[in-house]
Amino acid sequence: MFRRALSQRIAAAPGPSSARAFPQLPRGRFSSTVSAASRAAYRQRSSAITAGVAATSIALAYYILTPIRADELVRAPGTTIEQPSGQKLISFEEVQKHNKADDCWVIINGKIYDVTDFMENHPGGPEIILANAGKDASKIFGPIHYPDALEMLDEDQHIGPVDPLTMPEPEEVEPTEEELEMEEARKAMPGAENMLLVQDFEDWAEKVLSGTAWNYYKSAADREKTADENQDAFSRYYFRPRILRDATTGSMETEFMGMKTSLPIFISPAAMAKLGNPLGEINLTKGAGACGIVQGISINASCSLDEIMQSRKENQPVMFQIYLNKDRAASITLLEKVTRLGADAIIFTVDTAWRSKRTRDVRAKAEVAPPPSSDGMKTSKSPLGVSAAISGYQDTNLTWKDIEFIRSHTNLPIIVKGVQCVEDVALCAEAGVQGVILSNHGGRQCDYAPAPIDLLYEMRCNRPDLFEKLEVMMDGGVRSGADVVKAIALGAKAVGLGRSFLYANGTHGEEGVVRLCQILAEEIQNTMRNIGAMRIEDLKPEMVGPAGPWVGTNRPPYVPKP
Repeated sequence: MFRRALSQRIAAAPGPSSARAFPQLPRGRFSSTVSAASRAAYRQRSSAITAGVAATSIALAYYILTPIRADELVRAPGTTIEQPSGQKLISFEEVQKHNKADDCWVIINGKIYDVTDFMENHPGGPEIILANAGKDASKIFGPIHYPDALEMLDEDQHIGPVDPLTMPEPEEVEPTEEELEMEEARKAMPGAENMLLVQDFEDWAEKVLSGTAWNYYKSAADREKTADENQDAFSRYYFRPRILRDATTGSMETEFMGMKTSLPIFISPAAMAKLGNPLGEINLTKGAGACGIVQGISINASCSLDEIMQSRKENQPVMFQIYLNKDRAASITLLEKVTRLGADAIIFTVDTAWRSKRTRDVRAKAEVAPPPSSDGMKTSKSPLGVSAAISGYQDTNLTWKDIEFIRSHTNLPIIVKGVQCVEDVALCAEAGVQGVILSNHGGRQCDYAPAPIDLLYEMRCNRPDLFEKLEVMMDGGVRSGADVVKAIALGAKAVGLGRSFLYANGTHGEEGVVRLCQILAEEIQNTMRNIGAMRIEDLKPEMVGPAGPWVGTNRPPYVPKP
């Protein structure tokens, strides 16, 4: 009997075996898998961490540099001080002068950078930089960027350290009402082991995350009809359980795209995990490794690719998601790096042909207001949300030829994500890609796009041959193990969850990621046994169909006649 807890699994799970039983879920807390750093980090208020970045850097600079210039405690405004080492300290007043589009400096963690030439290539567009021109941007930089993001700047764009004695005195800021509410909610929040449903993480995330984080994670396009329908659509499909089958042994292990996994689920690529927890995507990587599932890494991750890849267990499978850059040379460099670092597949996301209005996110504004125009008048341009702030580099002019472009720069399997009609699944097969992910971007792009589970059912009814030509995955609206089983029975090789893992990371860090996997494992196991399927390969299309009696037009065409 297979009795190891999911949290003690090795990353490279063994292949399916009918001799193995379902994993037994551990009880109590998860000290065996969750590092002390992770457990301590998630309890810290995100606002306190981000607010302290600038102050900490300035304080460190002060104590390091004071012995060098102890006789210069009073500084004339605008002066530049050269130390014996040749290092120059630049006054804050001087930095403030460089606050225009053609002359733009910013301070990040006590250092000054000239970002004038970089603005147009900034992934979030120039507006967010201009809004902080000539200022200390450390507070908003930390949660959205990975630590070595500034290394891409040329050496002459690293201006030098700011003189800490010229910086404005940090104001004593009282906790906001939101921060106080978040603190109280964290105190009241149950431990990860007491979370019983996937939805529990979302419910608590709304209470303990900042408004910026919650609105970015939860946001969807326009009226959010597609996001709601993604979940509701699963209720239109019911099981047809089979009886008198031995349920004492079984396995949930499977394989997709050549990657072995302990469960038929994967972490869908989702950006900005640091908005919910200081360790960000590192928690997702370690949690996935502990549970033996596959992680999809977002190109817009808030941790660097190197950090994430170094956090893996040996041979832990990961997929890397890419948006093609307007600068194709940058995409080539990234594809080559991902391949070199050992990713197992490329996810080519194609459903962002045009920027959408993610209403909640825009209203939150992500602490970024549009900058004044050159004449000092306020611009009429809509405020930026996090989504807009991190997506400015994306090329919207994508065609089928871009699949060949990607193929020419990596030998990894290609999965096209964001397919929303059966006709395009067929075209993907003709293009020779190895897999597709039926997805509407979690309802964040086109409102009133079809729910992926509906599209999967349509494929099963009308084009079952496509399941033999490429591997089909799906994400969107999955909130239970029963949802997973429905999709697998209809032909999906694996099912992705994005927001749910961000919520779990935001509430309980790595521990939450592990617990979410355990909840899904329990529900998948229970559902499979109760419908008469002991192994993943036992799940058949005829076990799932539309609600109501299977008579007349409601009878699925793939169901044999009794």
